[in-house]
Amino acid sequence: MTLSKAEKVQSAIENAARKRCARTRLRSSWTSFEGPNLNVFWRLGAFIVSSVSLMGKELETDAHVITIEIAPDNAKAAEDNIRRAEIPPTMEILVGDALKLIPTLTGTFDLVFIDAEKSEYLSYLKLVEDKLHNGSVVVADNVRHAPSYLNYVRFSGKYTSRYRSAGWDGLEVSAKR
Repeated sequence: MTLSKAEKVQSAIENAARKRCARTRLRSSWTSFEGPNLNVFWRLGAFIVSSVSLMGKELETDAHVITIEIAPDNAKAAEDNIRRAEIPPTMEILVGDALKLIPTLTGTFDLVFIDAEKSEYLSYLKLVEDKLHNGSVVVADNVRHAPSYLNYVRFSGKYTSRYRSAGWDGLEVSAKR
């Protein structure tokens, strides 16, 4: 089986992460996600862009992906990996504090993927909530460490939400009502 450039970059990222964190689980958890036709995608926390590589290779060429990364070195690594992977959608990396940058984003988002400071998940969601439309999907990684976020998406009445186990933790996949 011949791997695409995006898959080769993803494999290199996973190998580096294995050495660094001794865990990688996004491949199995993300590839099982089935969502709407995505055109505008926002990902919080670029960290060497592993999940963006996985998702980006599946998106249409007219898709627009925005990722926010607080660490400049991680943003630079993400830019390098995106370039090497030749991911077809437009990729935009914003560097800075997501709590300050989210309010500056314009337009609406079809998909939001949150994988950043767990104690801030609910704050991130509330800041982006007015940019979501009926049917927008919010995916939050490592949600066992974000109980206030889980309570909100499950019981606010604004989302249909379900948990997907992935390794030692999991993803909460929520659709805006």
